[in-house]
Amino acid sequence: MADKKIFYSERVPKPKGPYSQAVIHNGLLYISGQVPLDPVSGEVVRASIEEETETVLNNIKIIVEEAGSSLEAVLKVTCYLADIEDFARFNNVYGKYFSGNPPARTTFQAGRLPLDVQVEMDAIVALPSKEHK
Repeated sequence: MADKKIFYSERVPKPKGPYSQAVIHNGLLYISGQVPLDPVSGEVVRASIEEETETVLNNIKIIVEEAGSSLEAVLKVTCYLADIEDFARFNNVYGKYFSGNPPARTTFQAGRLPLDVQVEMDAIVALPSKEHK
């Protein structure tokens, strides 16, 4: 895969395992699962589902924008919740980030999320053609 490019933003915490923060390939940005890590301290945000969701979406937004795109270009998001009972509260925050023309989405309850957080999300984003030469 000659045109596979690893992408990292310095403004969000680096991955805590053997994976890339994001990969660019064929005009798409594939963002690995993001959990609620404070972008400054790198520490896990342990708070309400709303605050954890906000932290994850803010980190995704930073990665997307640093890669040269925007939340409007997000094509697909997969959302993992520790408790599906939190769906409505999670969805209220999520909807603020993707109010018009929202991306395709899958949301489900995961048995246990990394670092015992309440929410994790990954995303696929379209990049402007000049960004993926």
